[in-house]
Amino acid sequence: MLAAMPSLSTSIRFGFLSLLHLVLLFGTHSALAEAKASAPLLPRGLITKEAGVAPGYVLFGPILSDRTYLIDNDGRVIHEWKSAYSGSGGYLLPNGNLLRTGRDPDALHFRAGGVSGIVQEIAWDGTVVWEWRLSDRNKILHHDIAPLPNGNILAIAWEVKTQQEALRVGRRADTVPEQGLHPDFVLEIRPLPPDDASIVWEWHVWDHLVQNQDPKAPDYGEPAEHPGRLDINALAAAPNLSAKELERLKALGYMPPDAKLQDLDSDFLHINSIDYNATLDQFVLSVPELGEIWIVDHSTTTAKARGSSGGRAGRGGDLLYRWGNPAVYGRGVLSSQRLFYQHDARWIPDGFPGAGDLTIFNNGRNRTDGGPSTVEQIAAPLRSDGRYTLESGKAYGPTALAWSWALPLDRFAPFISGAERQPNGNTLVCSGPGGILLEVSAEGRIVWEYRNPFSGDVRLADGSPPQPVGGEKPYAVFRASRIAPDHPALRDRKLMPIDPQPAWHSPALAPPSPG
Repeated sequence: MLAAMPSLSTSIRFGFLSLLHLVLLFGTHSALAEAKASAPLLPRGLITKEAGVAPGYVLFGPILSDRTYLIDNDGRVIHEWKSAYSGSGGYLLPNGNLLRTGRDPDALHFRAGGVSGIVQEIAWDGTVVWEWRLSDRNKILHHDIAPLPNGNILAIAWEVKTQQEALRVGRRADTVPEQGLHPDFVLEIRPLPPDDASIVWEWHVWDHLVQNQDPKAPDYGEPAEHPGRLDINALAAAPNLSAKELERLKALGYMPPDAKLQDLDSDFLHINSIDYNATLDQFVLSVPELGEIWIVDHSTTTAKARGSSGGRAGRGGDLLYRWGNPAVYGRGVLSSQRLFYQHDARWIPDGFPGAGDLTIFNNGRNRTDGGPSTVEQIAAPLRSDGRYTLESGKAYGPTALAWSWALPLDRFAPFISGAERQPNGNTLVCSGPGGILLEVSAEGRIVWEYRNPFSGDVRLADGSPPQPVGGEKPYAVFRASRIAPDHPALRDRKLMPIDPQPAWHSPALAPPSPG
């Protein structure tokens, strides 16, 4: 297990320019904001490459782009896949195909960020071998997917619960918008190429509620006595986006261009990532509106997933584990919160340093201590029966982090973003809003930095082009993943740069030296 490394200032290159860009995006220091007009644009492409960087390639896709890129450690594009839709990157399958989400251009009925509605499998040569859509007025795919060993796919989706349905389960009337609520659910999809799928398993958060507001409503009880269930009123006083934050998200292409603040009230959980653990047959979800991660048993049937018994852990579809904000289940106070609009919760794979632990990109939006974005590693208290240790009346542990790294302040990322542990102990970090990809060592040293030079090439939902943010085009990246040089998808492929010189935003930045 790695030692905690809370470094704030490691390898801050181009610090003033990057901090200025942050200010232009998020407006936190008026003195720097006044320098906006005279500041040069950020350099784009490879910034840092030092000894110790993990071998291999990096897979990513700009949010407003219809392309997904595979680059080498010199920042050169080795391969790219083109889609008919913008998306958020994807997963490279063992056969060399790309599994990705796509944004349904006709999906205007769900107004929150992260809408997809489409999932595709694209062959190495660009052929779309499978495309499936779940996008209507009652439900839609969003944010993330997770490929399973059996070829199926776990996906996150929203479903509509009307105002009346929300009131019937005990949601406080003053927190139910006119359009109702959009709780999340998870479905397992079996692809049926070329354009169909079978839904073979489902889990709905709406089946696992508790509330102490209305004794006549179902699931009445004290949330502290039912930590495996969601208190439907836990977020009654949670802060929402400001009007200024909403406009910035729209400018980066993450929100529909005509979205209004009231459109976001329905998306009261906003689950933004899913990761699967084949050994445990469990999946982990990031739930940013609560400041929590959840772990759920996947070994149940769909019928058992609706209840509180069955499955390998014997808990049905109730939450097996939750961490980050014990106040939302009555076992902590506001100051107990540890996660602040986090993204990309995932297990560290077997054979990697810290295997079995979880890494989380803790964005830090509305962080009570005013701190930076951090990458955090926790060792969940897993028992041999697949359950997690929870002492009576206390919150789930751990109380201490196994490892952490604070992003330099100029890479602060209040939304999107992610982190992925590497076999050599490094961690690949995506500071999403600026499209900044970093690889940091266990000791907190930045050994690789790349700034995405590819801006949006897909028009927004209203037909308008992407708008510059702080003088720059939007380069936002949802998440990035490193592809090992021995990945099965790369076997027997000639990997040569498409263009021997990367695309640069700034001609003053010299290209990297080879090797």
